[in-house]
Amino acid sequence: MDKIPLETEGEESEIRFRDSFSVRYIQSAALLCRLAYAVEQEYQKAKTVTEDARLRHEAFVLNAVLSSVSFLESTVNELHADATDEEFAAADEKHGTLLRTIGRQWHNPKNFDRAPMLTKYQTILAIAGQPGFEEGDQAFVNVRELIEIRNHLLHYTREWVVIHHRRSPGREPESTSDHFERMLARKFAINPLAAENVPFFPDKCLGHGCAEWAILNCVIFVDEFYRRLGLPVPYEGIRDELLTR
Repeated sequence: MDKIPLETEGEESEIRFRDSFSVRYIQSAALLCRLAYAVEQEYQKAKTVTEDARLRHEAFVLNAVLSSVSFLESTVNELHADATDEEFAAADEKHGTLLRTIGRQWHNPKNFDRAPMLTKYQTILAIAGQPGFEEGDQAFVNVRELIEIRNHLLHYTREWVVIHHRRSPGREPESTSDHFERMLARKFAINPLAAENVPFFPDKCLGHGCAEWAILNCVIFVDEFYRRLGLPVPYEGIRDELLTR
């Protein structure tokens, strides 16, 4: 809701409200991650899982991953919107000057909208006179790989996946499952609900381990981004709600 009418002395007034969907997204991701963890814990005890529980688990993990990347995207978009709209009345003089600088130096919304997500983060740091993330920075690498997962899920195209087939390097195209397994296999625990003879992606990849990895790395990355800017993170007040298990 953008406007809430308020009657004062016979006249109608309005309160302007600016939402923060980045906070909603990371809260949602953490909640879904905890729900996926609960399903996996029940499976570990019973050694069996109903089809309904399996479906719920899949929904929890998929949407935790998607919400994590939505958190990344909305965070930088909200910061830019506040800077260009000069909506930072609550900031002190130092923070207000920084946001004003960002808004004035990157005021073209079309140019901003067309930029890749991680380019937005790097450009804002450059405008602020702060070092950007190195290509080999682990948090940067992890969120870049997470964004790749999200993009594949959103723009999914079907392909054949052959199980227990040895590829000849350089002679056969790498499948999506092979690509993600090579990139992610050692980064988090695989989905315990997945059968043995299934591809790494999506079956073994998309479990609580992946969702937790997504959330933790998104928060680490955004924490570091705001630390370099010298600004308070917008989700500081709800950190205790971001547990992943």
